[in-house]
Amino acid sequence: MAEDYAAKMGRKTDAELRQYVDHYPNYLEEAVLAALDELERRGKVVAEASAIRTDVQPVVAQRAAEAATVRAAEAAAVAEPEQAAGPELYSPATIAIFSVIFSFLAGGVLMVINLFKLDKQSKALRLLLFIVLYLLGSTYLLQWAVLQFGESAKWISAAVNLGAVVAYLWFFWPRYVGQRSYLSRGWLPALVVCLLIFGIMYWLMLPMLGQMGGAALP
Repeated sequence: MAEDYAAKMGRKTDAELRQYVDHYPNYLEEAVLAALDELERRGKVVAEASAIRTDVQPVVAQRAAEAATVRAAEAAAVAEPEQAAGPELYSPATIAIFSVIFSFLAGGVLMVINLFKLDKQSKALRLLLFIVLYLLGSTYLLQWAVLQFGESAKWISAAVNLGAVVAYLWFFWPRYVGQRSYLSRGWLPALVVCLLIFGIMYWLMLPMLGQMGGAALP
């Protein structure tokens, strides 16, 4: 604002500037100060300059302080909703859906990403350790079940994924994420990554599946 008045006064004649000075109660205080400054810059002596500045400078200072207060309040009002919203995290529903549709490994990876997003690296490593141990335990369980019950043991795989969902949402989420505000992170990129990974795995296993199919023929 001061720069605007300074530029404006720089385009005025000496007589016009004197008008601001001689009748300063009729003009905005910032304009009067800018007129005084311009006259002094041009080497014009204003006898009453000191008295005028004494009158108008407190008003200008008060107005500037009020404007700064308003700007700070507006900035706080904008920042507060952003802080309340919190970081972007994969929601519990997204973690559960990915665990059931793909594997508990997919849901676990989303949960680990959440913890790194919250800057909780140590808890993320603990969750990774749980996932590795759970994977080893479930692999042995499935092998044992297939030997015991044959093809009818396939339902155990679904139970394994469901057990991981329960652990993620009822144990790890309350303790590691906690009750906090957050923005639900978009699941589409994660879905694309999962589809690519499972597609590559299926493509790599095709030769093995073909050999198993050929061996089963009489």
